[in-house]
Amino acid sequence: MQNFKINSLEEYNQAYQKSIENPSKFWAEIAENFLWRKKWHTVLKYDWSKPETKWFIGGKLNITENCLDRHLKTRGDKTAIIWEPNNPSEKAQHISYKQLHSKVCQFANVLKASNVGKGDRVCIYMPMVVELAVAVLACARIGAIHSVVFAGFSATALAARINDASCKILLTTDGVYRGSKLVALKDIADEALKVCPSIEKSIVYQNTKQKVDWNEKDVWWHDELKKVDDNCPAEEMDAEDMLFILYTSGSTGKPKGMVHTCGGYMVYAAYTFQNVFQYQENDVYWCTADIGWVTGHSYIIYGPLACGATTVMFEGIPSYPDYGRFWEVCEKHKVNQFYTAPTAIRALAKHPTTLVEKYNLSSLKVLGTVGEPINEEAWHWYDENVGKKNCPIVDTWWQTETGGMMMTSLAGITGQKPAFATLPFVGIQPSLLDDKGNELTEDAAEGILAINFPWPSLARTIYGDHERYKNVYFSAYENKYFPGDGALRDENGNYRITGRVDDVVIVSGHNLGTAPIENAIDEHKDIVECAVVGFPHDVKGNALCAYVTTYDNVQESDNLIAEVREIVSKTIGPIAKPDKIIFVSGLPKTRSGKIMRRILRKIASNDTSNLGDISTLLNPDVVQEIIENFK
Repeated sequence: MQNFKINSLEEYNQAYQKSIENPSKFWAEIAENFLWRKKWHTVLKYDWSKPETKWFIGGKLNITENCLDRHLKTRGDKTAIIWEPNNPSEKAQHISYKQLHSKVCQFANVLKASNVGKGDRVCIYMPMVVELAVAVLACARIGAIHSVVFAGFSATALAARINDASCKILLTTDGVYRGSKLVALKDIADEALKVCPSIEKSIVYQNTKQKVDWNEKDVWWHDELKKVDDNCPAEEMDAEDMLFILYTSGSTGKPKGMVHTCGGYMVYAAYTFQNVFQYQENDVYWCTADIGWVTGHSYIIYGPLACGATTVMFEGIPSYPDYGRFWEVCEKHKVNQFYTAPTAIRALAKHPTTLVEKYNLSSLKVLGTVGEPINEEAWHWYDENVGKKNCPIVDTWWQTETGGMMMTSLAGITGQKPAFATLPFVGIQPSLLDDKGNELTEDAAEGILAINFPWPSLARTIYGDHERYKNVYFSAYENKYFPGDGALRDENGNYRITGRVDDVVIVSGHNLGTAPIENAIDEHKDIVECAVVGFPHDVKGNALCAYVTTYDNVQESDNLIAEVREIVSKTIGPIAKPDKIIFVSGLPKTRSGKIMRRILRKIASNDTSNLGDISTLLNPDVVQEIIENFK
């Protein structure tokens, strides 16, 4: 593939330079590696005052022809997806490119028979079964726009997303096992559909064979398949046609439906996947995320399949049947690239390393992290116990809005630095700004992160609300994309994400970012992770409260509290010492691993009257425990 794989630091530097000096020429050369029905006439047109960004204008394609059809001659019998079930005693499935192509075409015909066509929105509310990937690709095959909603969300959250996009069809399952727990998914979907008038049909995949209530709009997935064949030509799509909507929930306000389009997203997802992980033809790659999140879209389905990779889909959870499950799967499938979240690494680090050591992890070549910045202690645990100090770690920073990785090392090519996302990916032009929006030009600096130039996978709008898109991402700084994060840059140009810039507490007139305080506390040998928030204080205006989780064998004590305060005092300064330190068994997190600091702020402020909908949290039960501990 022409200029597609970066094989050395020199090649990275050359590619980066080309991508900055002549972005259109550079990305045109990368895009040539894909199958286009019709070539574009203009590579890039953008105006961030509107804001409007278009890539590969006039180009026609179908992303599934790039993920499936073009591999059939050379990789038809190669495994596309390894599906690892929740229950380890069940047999894993290996689905070849030929088989996946057949399944996708057949289900695409089911959608067409259900009166779904180009531009229609399809909501997918399914667990990590193979059919979820099939459904996503089947929508893309016929030009329908998929909106995947994570199968842990509540009926209220599901209904809000269906209604916002006016979805025509719902795809769901009877139920799902999460560890040993059986979740009646269809019951949740049924509850949502009571207030979703746009849904014409609900297609239900029989996953657990549990008893379900049946409604007039319900049909069985397997019954619908019997009515169609697997011959489905791909719909021709414009490069700027919508591919999917994916909702990201901010800390306030209704969820934002980020819109990604066909051409630029495909090019960027595949190019980042290939180069960040340094994927080779016969490797087995595993991203532990759920397809309900952007990580699953870009780096379980579209990126890997566009590169002809073998990608693992895992139905289970890291703690079932014990905390060695990830490593058991790595050994079983001889995984080469392993990509997970820092929150998972910290959870696993709480348990004996014997759970890692009992498995043969010699197949691993690359480790990765995603979802939040990784603290140094977790980075070193991962490096020493999983990678055996022999696997580069790619610490990737990106967002639902960016579509693909923005800051990251390239495995074994560019350098790594614990807790740093390191360098901008090819084509990404970052800058650090002061609080007035002036660019900080010195080599080493800390400020507000902004991106100066478009990249192909940037979300084009918020579905149905372009004004909100403009206000959130393009109004803070002229002609710059504002991701909402702060960062520091070292003298070698490596970036470390320091956290949301709105996570700042003014204590006695001092602006204190909570992320550096959390990083300091996290370095204590007895502490797994923490969250720091502000709360009103009669004298200081605001004071700081730290919610802290410790390793299982650690006792809470006055000494530990004193040590935590001391480490903050030494690392940040005495002004940053938390007034309150609350020990908790866990922190309230979204399904993607983000800590819900909004809830923690309310508890710290003794305001628990309206915590909002906590049913969508990964661990809603922990909220009541924190309230009790706080009293």
